[in-house]
Amino acid sequence: MSREKKLTHLSGRNDLAMLLRQPLLFAAILTIFALLAVFVLLPIFNVFRLGATDRSDRFSLVNLVTILSSAGNRQTFYNSLKLGVIVAIVATLMGYLFAFAVTRTEIRGKRFFKAIATLPIVSPPFILSLSIIFLFGRQGLITRGLLGIRSFDVYGIHSLILVQSISFFPVAYLTLSGILESIDDSVEDAAYSLGATRGHIFRTVTLPLSLPGIISAMLLVFIQSMEDFSNPAVIAGNFSTLSVEAYRIITGLYDLRQGSMMAIILLVPTVAAYLLQKYWMRKKSFVTVTGKPTQKRRKLHEKHIVYPLFAACTLISAFIILLYGTALMGAVVRTWGVNYQLTLDHFRFVVSMGGDALWNSIKLAVYAAPAGGILGMIIAYLTTRIRFPGRRAMEVVSLLTFAIPGTVLGIGYISSFNTPPLLFTGTAFILVAAFVFRNIPVAIESGTATLLQIDRSIEEASAISGAGSAYSFRRITLPLLRNAFFSGLVYAFVRAMTAVSAIIFLVSPRWPLATSKIFSLFEASRYSDAAAYVTLMVAVILAAIGIINMAVTLMLSPRARAPSAAEVEQALQSGANSGKARFL
Repeated sequence: MSREKKLTHLSGRNDLAMLLRQPLLFAAILTIFALLAVFVLLPIFNVFRLGATDRSDRFSLVNLVTILSSAGNRQTFYNSLKLGVIVAIVATLMGYLFAFAVTRTEIRGKRFFKAIATLPIVSPPFILSLSIIFLFGRQGLITRGLLGIRSFDVYGIHSLILVQSISFFPVAYLTLSGILESIDDSVEDAAYSLGATRGHIFRTVTLPLSLPGIISAMLLVFIQSMEDFSNPAVIAGNFSTLSVEAYRIITGLYDLRQGSMMAIILLVPTVAAYLLQKYWMRKKSFVTVTGKPTQKRRKLHEKHIVYPLFAACTLISAFIILLYGTALMGAVVRTWGVNYQLTLDHFRFVVSMGGDALWNSIKLAVYAAPAGGILGMIIAYLTTRIRFPGRRAMEVVSLLTFAIPGTVLGIGYISSFNTPPLLFTGTAFILVAAFVFRNIPVAIESGTATLLQIDRSIEEASAISGAGSAYSFRRITLPLLRNAFFSGLVYAFVRAMTAVSAIIFLVSPRWPLATSKIFSLFEASRYSDAAAYVTLMVAVILAAIGIINMAVTLMLSPRARAPSAAEVEQALQSGANSGKARFL
């Protein structure tokens, strides 16, 4: 045995011996491994098992052959790729525009543009598609009301690109703003002092240094577009996508095996994109922060730069406000395009018809948010502060669900928890489990990023004083993680309230959810009722964010101030930027 292997073996034995001396910590690690195995690895394994076997449970590629032999299915695959690429380019351009204006210039209204750039993240699904229908449909306010066009077809790839670009450009903005803020101003100032123009500096300095963020943003948006279910299901028309087609095969044709294979095909471009990004990023170096002191410099202030950026950001913001305002107006008029008399009938209908579903969504989100937030903080602490055998495996598996489309995860859950002893189908537990393990990667990443900035000597002092790891985590580390914990709670609650693809197979008559009710209203073309439902969800989500903010502040540190908007945004960036790439 080589010297390195001996040292590694001895180190592993020492780590295990240390764990055995702390039974509570050892039990926590075993429990987390068991949870990850049951609620992450087992569902993913069953998706592949169903897709790659025949009805006799023997290995077979008949499902793959059946799908690929269909010209319609091949077109669906091409459609999804085409949509993902176009949306990735458009949304990244929008995100870069906002991020550059906010971080590199002295543009006015930065707080307003930041709010607009993050608004779609906390919005329920369907809202933008609904507004597009209200504005550009056959009874659209713009197409028929202003332009007199009665035959405009709002459904198709053009509307889908518009809706997805607006929905996902905040992901690009959060990623790119972090990259652009980290670029040292002195690099650009040095080029400017040598006589280079602002345009030349941008092309040769700023843009190349921001390429990591651009590539990461395009990757994240591409994945979001590929796995999106709600928007294609509502506004795609005859333009088929993989996520919707998998749902149609399972619910319409009752073929779970072929639907699982369709879900596996959905994974191919996403995993390929991650591998390409990892390979490309490994060969690049973009270091500008060296640790040397620098002087705070004035950001770009030239009018010929600031004014066009201000105009572009204002135009995009105005259109986004128009979309949200349209959804609100659609909820308070009798019949859109016919009778604009104000009424609250749609809200009354929604409360009577879907009040229970909305309450179920709130209740399950309340269960899932703290469970996911605390579990994420614990995993982040274990993987960054504690040495134990299998630490890397825990990190990889816990981040895996962030790269798995919701449709795939939903199929995995419905196939894994439908028979004893894991008979959870139709219960609230399976929904909460899907919410928790679907959303913990952001809590883990935001917690990890914060822990890497906390000096280990603080916890070492606690250990020297005789405190155990559990006590140190509860009394010292967790209060220091309040901002990361808050962002994890907010993200988990919002995603639980707005989830569609991950739970579309899991809802039951006993446990209907708000998003499933909204989807049913769209299928019945009850758009004003859907608008009222969406408006109620927006109100609930905004109220919940405020309540979570106060609760976390009071619970973790009575004297601590509430996290500022900038701190919350920074915590969200740490999860959004690296969560989807680290597991590879």
